[in-house]
Amino acid sequence: MTKQPRGLGRGLGALLGESDLTQIRKPVEYINKSVSTEEPRSGADIMLIPVDMIEPNPFQPRMTFDNEALEELADSIRTLGLIQPITVRRRNTDRYQIISGERRFRACRMAGMQEIPAYIRDTNDQGMLEMAIVENIQRENLDPIEIAMSYQRLIEECSLTQEQMAFRVGKKRASVTNYLRLLKLPAKIQHDLKVGLLSVGHAKVLLGLENAEIQEKLCDMVIREGLSVRQLEDRVHRLGEEGKKKEAVPQELPDDWCRLLESVGKYFRNDISLKRGNNGKGTMTIKFSSDEEVKNFLKAIENFND
Repeated sequence: MTKQPRGLGRGLGALLGESDLTQIRKPVEYINKSVSTEEPRSGADIMLIPVDMIEPNPFQPRMTFDNEALEELADSIRTLGLIQPITVRRRNTDRYQIISGERRFRACRMAGMQEIPAYIRDTNDQGMLEMAIVENIQRENLDPIEIAMSYQRLIEECSLTQEQMAFRVGKKRASVTNYLRLLKLPAKIQHDLKVGLLSVGHAKVLLGLENAEIQEKLCDMVIREGLSVRQLEDRVHRLGEEGKKKEAVPQELPDDWCRLLESVGKYFRNDISLKRGNNGKGTMTIKFSSDEEVKNFLKAIENFND
């Protein structure tokens, strides 16, 4: 049995009329200007460029493309056309390179389009890199590590400061700094961030720890037990408290150290402390309340030497 097209509903129907949806959703059409026959008059012109004349962006910050999402976009393009043209630069008379819109370009190819509408811009390699990265950061659903690496590329390859780069991408400098810090995490944790097993909030907590092994163990715990950011913070806090307690436990001093403490301490009202490491190295701290205490101690040493 053939399904009848659904109406717009009583509310929308009253406003728009019971029109056929195919009439409302008419595929996008562009003025028929092709690079094969015309030259663009300005960067605002949309030109139809044959697919085989377009090449990918070598500076593309996105590392992976979701095939299922591409298929969905291709289906939409078959029905509605390409809503937003891609942006390219001219390499020579018959080659164009994508500045932004590689995902749309791939979906157009999957949809079987022979020509793709595009804006043509004049730019050098650095300008292209900057435009590609900024466009992706602002528009695409990059994972946190892709965003961090994009920021890093803007700083290193475009010679930008963090402040300049934050202005370019329309982000607060603190946000940019926090993303860049993610690149200091161990590779395993970066991977878990990329695939969505760990949130940026969790990662920020782990960045407060210096030991990479502990960071990874806590990361595994978050994934295994489904810990919230707050729960992870509590674990880290307890870990820090336990560490302080261990440091506060005084080590038992060898006999010679104890004798030294007693012998010297009697000249300074026992206001003396000794710290000894496992390797035998240590420090002695003496606090004295008067010159008289120092003179008595010095006199004792000189009498001992005599």
